Amino acid sequence: MTTITQEPPAALAESSATEKAGARRAGSMQLVSFKLSDETYGIEITKIREIILVGAITRVPETPHYIKGLINLRSSVIPVIDLRARFGLPESELTQDSRIMVLNVGRRTIGIVVDSVSEVLRVSEDQISPAPPTVASLGNEYMTGLVRLDEQLLILLDVDKLFGEESQAAMDQAVAAG
Repeated sequence: MTTITQEPPAALAESSATEKAGARRAGSMQLVSFKLSDETYGIEITKIREIILVGAITRVPETPHYIKGLINLRSSVIPVIDLRARFGLPESELTQDSRIMVLNVGRRTIGIVVDSVSEVLRVSEDQISPAPPTVASLGNEYMTGLVRLDEQLLILLDVDKLFGEESQAAMDQAVAAG
């Protein structure tokens, strides 16, 4: 399978490894924002390895509904998760804006399918509010906070918690079966 790497947003392309290491400066952090349905989410830039176009995904039988399948990215087999399905959102067709964000989660590399990637943001700690207790108590402990932007709220995700032990076991099973 051939994958095509998308030219990432300019700010992401310009960030070097040393900038990624320093993405969390005193009082601020860099996030990559993306869309799922009508909501905007963000992941810390240090967790993102690259952003690619959606290519052929090999489906693996008997895996959880949110595991879309596997891709071959430069001779590495990477499980791909449909983030819409993981969040219980309705399925939608892939568009020309759909992307796979390749993430480093723990010792693993995984891909997540998102509707579109928006931009790289630098946010200050005073823009981040903790997740409301009512939301966090619903099993959404992977939501680390809400970022107040000009006209909207961005949901800040902790991918290490989002793709915890249960998801890791399912991904390991998918890769072994592939």
